[in-house]
Amino acid sequence: MKQYMDRAAHEAGLFTLSLRWVIGWTYFSAFWRRLILDNKLIPEEAGYIGEKFNHFLPNALGIKPVIEYLVLNPDALQTAMIAFTIVEAVVGLFIILGLFTRLMSVGVFFLAMGILLGSGWLGTTCLDEWQIGVLGVASGFVLFLTGSGPYSLDHYFIKRSYSFTGKKWFTYLGSGIMPIKNLAPKVLFVSILIAGLTLFTNQYFHGGVFGQLHNKSVKPKVEISHVQQQGSQLAFRLFRVEGADVYGSFLIGIQVLDENNRIVKSIDQEELAQFPVERIHNHYVAKIKPGLHSLILPLGAKADLTIDLGDITLRDGYRLKLIDISGITWTATIS
Repeated sequence: MKQYMDRAAHEAGLFTLSLRWVIGWTYFSAFWRRLILDNKLIPEEAGYIGEKFNHFLPNALGIKPVIEYLVLNPDALQTAMIAFTIVEAVVGLFIILGLFTRLMSVGVFFLAMGILLGSGWLGTTCLDEWQIGVLGVASGFVLFLTGSGPYSLDHYFIKRSYSFTGKKWFTYLGSGIMPIKNLAPKVLFVSILIAGLTLFTNQYFHGGVFGQLHNKSVKPKVEISHVQQQGSQLAFRLFRVEGADVYGSFLIGIQVLDENNRIVKSIDQEELAQFPVERIHNHYVAKIKPGLHSLILPLGAKADLTIDLGDITLRDGYRLKLIDISGITWTATIS
């Protein structure tokens, strides 16, 4: 019986070899891209990973307060991004090598869970981040059950009878026969939970189970709030909450409309391309800023802006209108 169990554990680890290598590279490559091929951990440079993290904020599930705290505190954000990158490197490399496989599979599980909850709503075509998240969660659980097989450091240590491989803790953290009785119902229970998580997040983020499908990564959406006149200036807050994370919203017009929908104040594309930076107060690391031909609003960016009204006196029914280069417009009543 023991020989049969040993063989079963041996083969289970062998059968998941390709999964282990692919999952391992998926996480190790994040470190490789950010630090070896290019340094994306420098806040002042383009491509800073903290800005990508900021993109998760508007529609994250459950972990939005954590993300907001980090993007409001750049030093803490950089520390978190460095720590996160190191964890991905260690987890990925150890999974590839098959070293402490079960412990690292727990890391895979929680890294994937973070991706799922933070960015599962992103993906312009194929629900990219949601798929990565749910498959990572399921894969982490499978690797925890199987451990590593012949082509792993865990197996190397076991075959050479290193003393620590005989300890009970090693079977929980490394590889070998799982020392858990009545494993089948426990596996079924966790599998049901993971399947439930998959269906729930698919529905929550995309309406993928019933009702109308939706994708918040396709078209930009900007929320306008705190619109009020301050003397000869109009102050308002912009927060871009939807649209592609790799492509900004390009604002080409700001208008103030009266109660009859007539334009009483207009700022055109050229003026927005030269919008004074001192009139933009950004809250997060993703920043609203003037670009070559427009005012650029990255995903997740939130900022307070002010514009001059001159001698215009605002009355009840006046509205603020924003015009995106795509033709989409957003309006808000001026209080």
